[in-house]
Amino acid sequence: MTSLRTIRGFAFDLDGTIWAGPGLLPGAAELVADLREAGVPVVFATNSSRYGSPAIAAALARLGIPAEPREVVAAFDLTADEVLGLMGPVPVLALGTDDLAGSLARAGHTLLPPDRWGEARAVVVGNDPAFDYGRLRAASRAVAAGATFFAVNLDARFPVSDGFDPGCGALAEAVATAARVRPIVVGKPHPKLFEEAVARLGCPAGSAAMVGDSQASDIVGGRAAGMFTVWVAPGEDVPALVEPDLAVDDLVELRRLWLDAGASCAR
Repeated sequence: MTSLRTIRGFAFDLDGTIWAGPGLLPGAAELVADLREAGVPVVFATNSSRYGSPAIAAALARLGIPAEPREVVAAFDLTADEVLGLMGPVPVLALGTDDLAGSLARAGHTLLPPDRWGEARAVVVGNDPAFDYGRLRAASRAVAAGATFFAVNLDARFPVSDGFDPGCGALAEAVATAARVRPIVVGKPHPKLFEEAVARLGCPAGSAAMVGDSQASDIVGGRAAGMFTVWVAPGEDVPALVEPDLAVDDLVELRRLWLDAGASCAR
């Protein structure tokens, strides 16, 4: 039976697990440092649709967790390749940040403005700070007309220091509702991101832990991928969508349990 003492690699969600808003959450830096010191590989598995792995690694380093881009598995980075793999280089209408548009362009796709929605072969929806009715109309019309619809993730919101902000999923659902078409989803809980995280950890899925605060994304997806799942649920009394292998209040508690498991194993 898999337990903390047999875990050989950890994948951590970011928003609501490692950080919230502009700062790290309690225990995050200490746990990651302890794991690395013990030779346990760590990756950060995030549904980020705004920024790619280099920017995320730099943000982690600024906050006190040194990280290399290869240690960040971001839905952002997987999206352009997902479109390319399914369709080849195509004209794309993208709702998202300039970084997302740049990622799609570097993969060989042609970026279209909203007023050329009729030329789109694919529509990609990320978290778009400039989202408005005109962009919703263009994207939903393109999808309804036959463009293949991709969503970086379906997270309806993400935690920030003073509450939450609407997520990529809120925008994608608006397009889906208007177009009456469901998207192809790249990020968690769908398998691709978990498979990539496990590959980078270099251990079997059954010996890898997925640690996150979202039942719908982290726990459901991690369990389906065959990983040991750790739900970080700070004081929440929420019925589980699927039973995690372990539930903790925060990473301080997870660090204590991991250290205790190591000490027990050493005796």
